[in-house]
Amino acid sequence: MKVVIVGNGLAGTMAAKTLRELDSGVGIEIFAEESQHYYPRPNLIEFLAGNLSRERVFAFPENWTVRQKIGLHLGTPVRKILPESGEVVVEGGTRERYDALLLADGSTSFVPPIKGAEKKGVFTLKTLDDALTILDFLAAHHGVAVLGGGLLGLEVARALRTRGAAVEVVEFFDRLLPRQLDPEGASLLRRQIEQTGIKLRLGMMTEEITGGEEVGGLRFKNGDPTSCDMVIIAAGVRPNTALAKEVGLGTDRGVLVDDLLRTSRAGIFAAGDNTQHRGRVYGIIPASFEQARAAAYNMLGQEKPYEGTTPFNTLKVAGIYVTSIGIVNPEAGATEELRIARPEAGIYKKVVLQNGRLAGAIWMGTKKGATEISRAVGRNVPAEAWKHALLEDDFDFAVLG
Repeated sequence: MKVVIVGNGLAGTMAAKTLRELDSGVGIEIFAEESQHYYPRPNLIEFLAGNLSRERVFAFPENWTVRQKIGLHLGTPVRKILPESGEVVVEGGTRERYDALLLADGSTSFVPPIKGAEKKGVFTLKTLDDALTILDFLAAHHGVAVLGGGLLGLEVARALRTRGAAVEVVEFFDRLLPRQLDPEGASLLRRQIEQTGIKLRLGMMTEEITGGEEVGGLRFKNGDPTSCDMVIIAAGVRPNTALAKEVGLGTDRGVLVDDLLRTSRAGIFAAGDNTQHRGRVYGIIPASFEQARAAAYNMLGQEKPYEGTTPFNTLKVAGIYVTSIGIVNPEAGATEELRIARPEAGIYKKVVLQNGRLAGAIWMGTKKGATEISRAVGRNVPAEAWKHALLEDDFDFAVLG
């Protein structure tokens, strides 16, 4: 049997690794648009901050794929799928046969239609090559505006601030991490970030990146302009669906798959940031990992259903740990919210109960209990009997089973 994998990110690499663990004889070929070996995306932030050398960015030794008998073709993207003949056409026109095909080509940074976004000094961060280009430009430009106050935007801001840059974060919403935090948690995080010297502009809509050929500043729809000589756009990503659409696979916001990670065409699977399962595009590491492993089993005919991933994010920014999992901003209904806040210590905890079961949590300022509460939310455990003790520092999560 021969499996072709499109993309060498987390999903593609973990699928290949799992395939080899399950079957020493299956043929595996990975075709990647990137020119670099696999690296975990979070390592880009530590590399950007100067905390990780380039050599340590990568997850495996350079000869890992050779030792695993995995064919890796860097800088060789798949350009077309020929399902009738069971082949893909790669850059240069070469055809490669497959028995099973995995689309794991991830996502692309989204650049909003902002006037001036084409100027020199405007960047996105998605790849190691992006990070290298940003650092090269940063050497002679020290005023940075980060457009986006989400996870990536705040991590980029922290990294560049560590490098000594003057950094300002511009966020369209009126608070930071609007998907991961509630207003009270976001307010605490804001104070912590501002203490590091990062400036924040919330509730601002950027209309134009000003300047000549190079960045000179930002003009807003609803506020005074600001000057900068470098812009990082961190406005989210969009799943890569072009290959799937061209061959007529079912797509919506991502490539549509069933519980076995199968697309609408026999023999073609999808996993990772490009994938939409039960109406959801996750775009998070745990989901990509779980989908990749399940897809590997299913491509080999060893049925392993994927039933979804509980959203879980952990971030350390401005020295504060932030864990967010499940429902954190519930709509009106059968939910109950319990909180404890110690602003002077930078600690904020919240749990959301839905019909007496743990449905979401925010854990800020401490790592203690973060893993345990995340697991409990992921299992949707009954917690009504313990709800008034859940947020205490000495709570024993073992009682939840």
